[in-house]
Amino acid sequence: MKCLVTGGAGFIGSHLVEELVRQKNKVVVLDNLSTGNLNNLKLVKKKIKFLKYDISKKKNILKKLKGIKYVFHLAGLSNTIESTRNPKKYYKTNVDGTINILEICKELKVKKFVYSASASCYGNSKELPTSENAKIQTLSPYAKTKWFAEQIIMLLANKKNMPAISLRFFNVYGPRSKANNAYSAVISIFLKQTQANKPLTVVGNGQQTRSFVHVYDVVDALIKASKSKVKNEIFNVGSKRSYKIIEIAKLFSKKKTYIAKRPGEAKYSSANIQKIIKKLKWYPKVTLNKGIKMLLKSEKSSRKYLNKI
Repeated sequence: MKCLVTGGAGFIGSHLVEELVRQKNKVVVLDNLSTGNLNNLKLVKKKIKFLKYDISKKKNILKKLKGIKYVFHLAGLSNTIESTRNPKKYYKTNVDGTINILEICKELKVKKFVYSASASCYGNSKELPTSENAKIQTLSPYAKTKWFAEQIIMLLANKKNMPAISLRFFNVYGPRSKANNAYSAVISIFLKQTQANKPLTVVGNGQQTRSFVHVYDVVDALIKASKSKVKNEIFNVGSKRSYKIIEIAKLFSKKKTYIAKRPGEAKYSSANIQKIIKKLKWYPKVTLNKGIKMLLKSEKSSRKYLNKI
């Protein structure tokens, strides 16, 4: 396959790029490096084509993308708190930017468009575990823009004959995740604090739940979605069970300190993943206990584990 990965220098994107290269695919990466980092691609930099590109700005790059048939759209802004301070910036990147990529895909006549959506669209869902049919109740501009972009994608997929799959990520964690990243803030922060021998900062009473899923499993879901004959569907990507934040803290350290709750965050989050298990034959393989142990070791050790699953 010749693939395009937007946001390919970021946390999830860089892991996806590495795996696509490992599977002998040709890969073009688009990233404006506002949150991504070229160091994330150091292992494959000679095997990919990198284009510094801001998706929120229209620019004709079709000639540089000739032959692309599979698109993984991960580029976007993902900080919940920041989005409440600057909603226009988030709309421009997450919505307008997605539209710009879709227009490029229309010209390229891509075979499959895979979108990295967010489970934040469910908000404080009363349906736990939460299925793809649950009520949408966004709690932040970030969540709203990710969901709005998803609706545009699915509308065009059905009307313009552009096969697409949207994957609603729950709480993704793993190597290279930043402590301020909306996907994995809790685990990343706990890891950083543990390495610095500082107390863990638990938000509220720590009874909040999250459906943590390792980035290696997320990459597997992205690739399965691209290769599958299934199209124009939305899938949850999370773990088989959710965990309380206080449970996560116990896996790191006994020392804890409690801080105030943050605006725009759901209290409970639990993924119903029966649909993706049934239709894409995907299920998470990295347990939370194993994933955290891997994080506490080196990324090299994590790679050895990845090759076994």
